[in-house]
Amino acid sequence: MSQNSLPADISRIGGSEVFFRNLLESAPDAMIIVDEDGRMVLVNGQAFKMFGYSRDEMIGQAVDVLLPKVMRTEHMSHRTSYTDEPKLRPMGLGLDLVAQRKDGSKFPVEISLSPVETDSGRFISSVIRDVTVRRQMEEDIKAAHDAAERANKANSAFLAAASHDLRQPVQALSLLNGALRRTVKDERALLMVENQDASLTAMTNLLNSLLDISRLDAGAVKPEWEDFPMQRLIDRLSAEFGRQAQNKGLSFSSESCAAVVRSDPNLLAEVITNLVSNAIRYTDKGEVKVACVERDGLCYLEVSDTGIGIETDQLSEIFREFHQVKSPAGSKEGFGLGLAIVRRLTDLLDHRIDVDSEPGKGSIFTVRVPVVADGVVSSEDEQPVLPEDQASGLVVLIEDDVNVANAWGLLLEAEGYRVATAASAKEATALIKHLHEQPDLLISDFHLLDGSTGVEAVSLIREFYASEIPAFIVSGDTSKVVKDARLLDNCTLMSKPVDTTRLLAAARIAARSGSVPED
Repeated sequence: MSQNSLPADISRIGGSEVFFRNLLESAPDAMIIVDEDGRMVLVNGQAFKMFGYSRDEMIGQAVDVLLPKVMRTEHMSHRTSYTDEPKLRPMGLGLDLVAQRKDGSKFPVEISLSPVETDSGRFISSVIRDVTVRRQMEEDIKAAHDAAERANKANSAFLAAASHDLRQPVQALSLLNGALRRTVKDERALLMVENQDASLTAMTNLLNSLLDISRLDAGAVKPEWEDFPMQRLIDRLSAEFGRQAQNKGLSFSSESCAAVVRSDPNLLAEVITNLVSNAIRYTDKGEVKVACVERDGLCYLEVSDTGIGIETDQLSEIFREFHQVKSPAGSKEGFGLGLAIVRRLTDLLDHRIDVDSEPGKGSIFTVRVPVVADGVVSSEDEQPVLPEDQASGLVVLIEDDVNVANAWGLLLEAEGYRVATAASAKEATALIKHLHEQPDLLISDFHLLDGSTGVEAVSLIREFYASEIPAFIVSGDTSKVVKDARLLDNCTLMSKPVDTTRLLAAARIAARSGSVPED
């Protein structure tokens, strides 16, 4: 067979050698056919363009010339192996193949091989594709992904630090405000304190919402799944919701729920809190209600209200950041972040959320939570009810920020406690050696002076007294390391800035019973 002719049998298929040449030339990829000796016998125009050779320079030459010199010897052995056992397959499967142009430049390729049997002998057909652009895109995508990963890690680290540092001054203000409310008697001054408390609450809510959105978008929030009775969660939140509703002249009710569900109780509590707060915000008269129905292996948690409702054209927008439902009164209350947080949390928990609303009549938000089969509510979930008399007892406070420590001291002393303070785990262990009695309660920041933590401080104090003294660990840090505090028994992890009313109520129970309440 001559170098410029097709294999003998090809001219017989379809009856036209010209037809097959045109077919070969119209192929979008380079095509080269080599004989059993590895010499090129047929090359299309795309191959000439790809490698920069003329027809005369390629036809009859060894195909190895199209490879970098360092690869030619190895390629010859691979070619011989393929010739001995030919079959349709990619060349260099799993390897990054490289070809070489006439000018010596190298470029990445993909090559597919297939045997061609003819009366003139066996030939190997190869289809070659230049993947330079695709490889560059893959590298760009990988670089972008790596950069995003680095940014995500940096963002998570920043959020952990920002959560702590931004909440510190707000924590001090909240504690001082709580202390003032318990000491100020003048009505005008008390009114100013109450207004200050309202502003602090608004600032705290906005700060928490912004940090929550950022943490969720950065992937810094990981669910901690557990089985728990839904009623425990509803009871825990009902008192707070009742106060909110009462302050606005609304009634609030919650139905009993026997379902034991599987979720993250803290994240689900945030979902319910945002839904109920939103319902109260957009309801001027009537009621807000929390109910749940168990059906088909799911607990349908419903938050309903008799508020302004939502127009149909807004239903698809309400879960966007900073979107606020149009209120007839033109109210600008809120920041439009609550439902955006709800959507992110329900997606994270894989809990479906639905909304049914009628303008002027109210809305119903429904969250579907998986039910635990044969779930049993433990009697341990019931918390002791203690009389509301004067608080007393010794509290050991471990806090390295002087302003926050002073605010804690003023708040706790105003409530009736005696307070002993330290700035680190080491200072705390030195302090307790000079106390004449065992503390009734331990309150510690998580991150302390000299790199120690509240977990260390609490553990050392308990070891000294050989007693599991009730403890509160408070932190504005949202990183995973803080979750170590959850491993301590008889200890509650609180997020800054804490609600002073709820904190003092929990402190009263813990100091008198020796056990921290659930919340």
